[in-house]
Amino acid sequence: MMAEGTNNPHKSTGGYAMKRFFLFTFLLIIFLTKPLLAAQSSITEAEGNACMGDDKSRKQTEQAAFTEARKRAVEFTSTRVKSETEVKNFVVEKDLLAAYAHAEVKVIQELEKVWYKDPASGDCCRVKIKAEVIPDEKSMEKLAQNAQFSDDPAAPLKVQSWTDKRTYKKGEKVKVYIRGNKPFYARVLYRDATGETLQILPNPYRQDNYFNGGAVYEIPAGNDRFDLEVSPPFGEESILVYAGTVPLGAIDLESRGAVYQVKTRAQDIGVQTRGVQLTERPAGRLSLPVAAEIFEDKVVVKTGK
Repeated sequence: MMAEGTNNPHKSTGGYAMKRFFLFTFLLIIFLTKPLLAAQSSITEAEGNACMGDDKSRKQTEQAAFTEARKRAVEFTSTRVKSETEVKNFVVEKDLLAAYAHAEVKVIQELEKVWYKDPASGDCCRVKIKAEVIPDEKSMEKLAQNAQFSDDPAAPLKVQSWTDKRTYKKGEKVKVYIRGNKPFYARVLYRDATGETLQILPNPYRQDNYFNGGAVYEIPAGNDRFDLEVSPPFGEESILVYAGTVPLGAIDLESRGAVYQVKTRAQDIGVQTRGVQLTERPAGRLSLPVAAEIFEDKVVVKTGK
C-alpha cells in the first residue's frame, strides 16, 4: 500500500469537505466491515499512602502505597463514569458499574514517590501515579450490544472505524471512516503488509484532528493530499485508530510527503499515545477526578493483485 500524494488538493476526495452520511448508510457499512479489535479505557491520576509500622519493610510499604493508588484510580474512574454518564436503564447501569468494578489497572507513569514522617505512624510513603483503568472486557462487550447506549454522548467514549471494503485489488483506493459517540481527538495510522506504519491523520496538510460526535468522517478528505492506493507488496494491512477526549500523547514522526512515517516502535505507539496531559476541571466540577477517556480500534483489510 502506498499513500499516493498529489499536488492538486482538489483531486479525488482530497478537495471535498468532510462527508457525513445518514445513519442507515453508516449501519450498513458497519455490518459489512466490522472492526476486529477495540479497547476502551480511562486515564487518571491517583495517590496512595502507606506507613511502615512494625510489620512492613520499606519495600513492602512502597508496594502498599502503590496498591492503594491503583485502588483509588479505579474508584476515581467509577465515580466519574457514574457522575457523567446518564443511564436510565437499570440493567445497563449495573453492567457499566460492574465493568469498572472489575477493571484492570496499568501504571503509565510514576509521578511521585516520597517518604515522610507521620507523628503517629512514623515513616510513611506517598506515591502518585498516572494510571490507565481498563474496564472488564466481557461487560463492555455486553454493553456494546445496546446500540442506544453506545451512541449516547453521555456514555464512555466509543469510536467506530471501518473501510468501504474488506478486500482490495491493485490500483484500488482504500477509504477509511470514523465515528464517535462524543467529541474526540484521533490519530489514524496505516500499517502495510511489510509492517511499515504511516500516520495519515494528523498529516502535514491537516493538523486538525478534533471531531464532533455523531458524525461520520471520511479519510482521506478535506485538505488531505494523498490517496491510499493499493500496490505491492500485498497481504494483510491494518488501520489503527487511537482516540481520546483530550489531545493524545506525541509519537516520533518523520515527514514523508503528504503523510508522516512513524518512527516509534510498534509496541510503543499505544503507550506513548496514552501519555496525555490531564488538566484541572473547570470551577464547580473539581470534586470529580481528573481523567481522560481513551479508545483504540483496529480494522484489518486484505490486499492482492
